Amino acid sequence: MLNVIVKTFVIYFFLMLVMRLMGKRQSGQLQPFDFVIAVMIAEVAATPMAGAGIPITYGIVPIITLLVLHNVIAFASLKSDKLRALFSGKPSIVINKGVIQHKELKKMGYNLNDLMEQLRAKDVMNISDVHYAVLETNGNLSVMLKPEKRPLQPEDVKIKPENPGFCYDIIMDGKLKPENLQKLGYSQPELERVLKATGIRHIKSVFLATSNETGSVFIQDYQGKQLKGRMKNG
Repeated sequence: MLNVIVKTFVIYFFLMLVMRLMGKRQSGQLQPFDFVIAVMIAEVAATPMAGAGIPITYGIVPIITLLVLHNVIAFASLKSDKLRALFSGKPSIVINKGVIQHKELKKMGYNLNDLMEQLRAKDVMNISDVHYAVLETNGNLSVMLKPEKRPLQPEDVKIKPENPGFCYDIIMDGKLKPENLQKLGYSQPELERVLKATGIRHIKSVFLATSNETGSVFIQDYQGKQLKGRMKNG
């Protein structure tokens, strides 16, 4: 049993080292230590099923060991910046004030094709529009456009739009969700009034209805017809 636990620790840290050496592009949207845990759990969970003579403890014990190890590392990373950098790495600036940092890209195992692909995923088609780009520890790319290329914001034209608050589903597939209606401070009679005003007689006729704190209501029936209404009181 002790041999299984020791092997689990050794394999874990070996895989962690390999993942760090392979660069951020391999980890997807997981932190390296999360990714290694996921890979190892998938492997050890299948061990008892590989042969009839293999005890189930050969799968359970490593999984419990990995769980404990993961929680210890997660806790240690919260308490120590150095340990967090060791296990997760640090964000890397790959475009700095519009200049592509080719040395940093090489260090992270990235090439220009990888960078362009990530930018397109952010709806950035022209790399010359980018002011800063940061490769995060989970492999995602954060992008800041140049000031003249950023979308116009309400504050740029001194407009203060109304805050609609959170949008709740109040009817789904013909069924009322009274708990969400209550969170918004609206009543069922008022909702029914809005539905009748749009020509809908029954809640069961509504495929989806949503509303927010301003009282704006979006409705779609089963035929695909979309309507809008507004609550007046709670």
